[in-house]
Amino acid sequence: MNALGIVLAVLSLTSIFDAHGTGRLVQLFCLLKKEFLFQTSVFNYPSPIPPRKRNYPMYTILKVRLRFRMLVGLSSLMGVLVGSTVVFSQETDITQAPNTENAGIQKSLAEQIGPGRGDIETRGSSQYLIARDPFRSIRRGRNLFQRKFTFEQGLGPRTGDGVGDIAAEGSIGAGLVDSCAGCHGRPRGAAGFGGVVFTRPDSRDAPHLFGLGLVEMLADEITHDLRRIRAEATAKAQSSGSVVARELVSKGIRYGRIRVNPDGSVDPSNIQGINPDLRVRPFFHEGGTISIREFVVGALNAEMGLEAFDPDLVQASTGGKVVTPAGMVLDGSLDAIESPPAISESDDPDLDGTANEIPVSVVDHLEFYLLNYFKPATGRQTRNSQKGRKLFENIRCTGCHIPSLVIAKDRRVADVETVYDARRGIFNRLFATAIPLLQEMPGSGNPSVKQPKSQSFVVKNFYADFKRHNLGSNFWERNFDGTLTKEFMTEPLWGVGTTAPYGHDGRSINLWSVIMRHGGEAQEARDRFARLSNGKQSQILDFLESLALFPPDDTASNLNPGDPRELNFPQKGHGNIALPTLFNDPTDLE
Repeated sequence: MNALGIVLAVLSLTSIFDAHGTGRLVQLFCLLKKEFLFQTSVFNYPSPIPPRKRNYPMYTILKVRLRFRMLVGLSSLMGVLVGSTVVFSQETDITQAPNTENAGIQKSLAEQIGPGRGDIETRGSSQYLIARDPFRSIRRGRNLFQRKFTFEQGLGPRTGDGVGDIAAEGSIGAGLVDSCAGCHGRPRGAAGFGGVVFTRPDSRDAPHLFGLGLVEMLADEITHDLRRIRAEATAKAQSSGSVVARELVSKGIRYGRIRVNPDGSVDPSNIQGINPDLRVRPFFHEGGTISIREFVVGALNAEMGLEAFDPDLVQASTGGKVVTPAGMVLDGSLDAIESPPAISESDDPDLDGTANEIPVSVVDHLEFYLLNYFKPATGRQTRNSQKGRKLFENIRCTGCHIPSLVIAKDRRVADVETVYDARRGIFNRLFATAIPLLQEMPGSGNPSVKQPKSQSFVVKNFYADFKRHNLGSNFWERNFDGTLTKEFMTEPLWGVGTTAPYGHDGRSINLWSVIMRHGGEAQEARDRFARLSNGKQSQILDFLESLALFPPDDTASNLNPGDPRELNFPQKGHGNIALPTLFNDPTDLE
């Protein structure tokens, strides 16, 4: 059994021992780790970056958040695993800024790019690492997410250098940052939330990127379910010569109904919450982008002035079908796919004198990082918060904020479950358990190929329905061309307890005010909340506040449980999510 196999076996054992047994086993593992490996720091997973410029205002903010969270998330995840170095929201690498603490990204940008995409036989390439050393790819993606890019590396200018028709291209108001973590860096070291961006007259608030891969997979599976229903109805209508009506239901979510005529034409007038093409677009508040990959490439361009040439998006945007290294199927014959800003490695669309600013291997690592980026935590539960959860259901908020959904085939290589644990959560009272979701393929070379098990996975505490809703004029959004956007995707509530301010525009200062802001389709649920006593309202707020984000570098885990007796605690010894322990070579830090 190789080193990874031993580590995975230990992790598997810890999941079946009692709390004390698990603690002793993990402590033993960590002692061995400290002797054999470097200390590790963050186990962060991926989050997407928006597509290039379509519907850019909303797209830009989500893109920035996703991009930064993605990068931050990857950085965090990677940081935990790679070393004892403390990881912040943004980082430079030690080849650019050496220091006594040896703090920062351990590899130069050239080393992170490596030999490019290559294939699973090209050592060090993105496809090789994703297939044979997946946790290193996650960590690398995280560090790229946190990397502070330089002008020499192609940073800037922003769209039109901030000049142009902002009504036609909202990214003009997006600003310019030097790191994905510049917008997606809260909590510290995480692909989390950030500030507001001037891509709408009343601003756009960037959401966090925790659990981004789960969001992409759920939306994609729902899309396939709905399109299968349409295809079956079409075949029935054509064979029977009569009109066929079908309910559009996936994962318990109702999207209205369709009527298919004998000639195969579809009446979409009763479809609810999505476009007539039945594609769920989970990214951006208005529902504008399909995939993490489009989101990443778009955000790099719009918020950082970094143009990527991505052959996958080029092929898909021109009608082709591709499967990305992270396993996402992009079919240009079925969906409009965002084209990348550069159409070749020699293309320099922003005319800044630097071509191939973001090589495809960088996009691969960022996508894989965000696919695997961990989901939000479940914070401290009290009697009040438990009562609040039931009240939340009783007043029918769960009509749109559906608590849990099931993924049929999980493409991730690991899951991280983070919960309140007063004993083991030695710094922030949270403890994370990393659970591998991969299998090694024997006889596939050295090191072996490690593939996702592609099993089903229950996404708990999600609280969303992947539909657009009209929540009344309090939520309507002005556009630069004078029009109003009235429908928005249901915001997942996981992490909501730590992401103030609220609303797609960041105009609500606390949870109570954003609930009271609801109207339109949510008017009745809002009124039921308003009629509750102050005490019962507080119980619902206590429940929502328990849905939390967390800093991976400060959260103890089964990969590094920490030790409060360590010298200089809590600057050291506070534990973290240490991905490097899962590298093929844990001594080679990222």
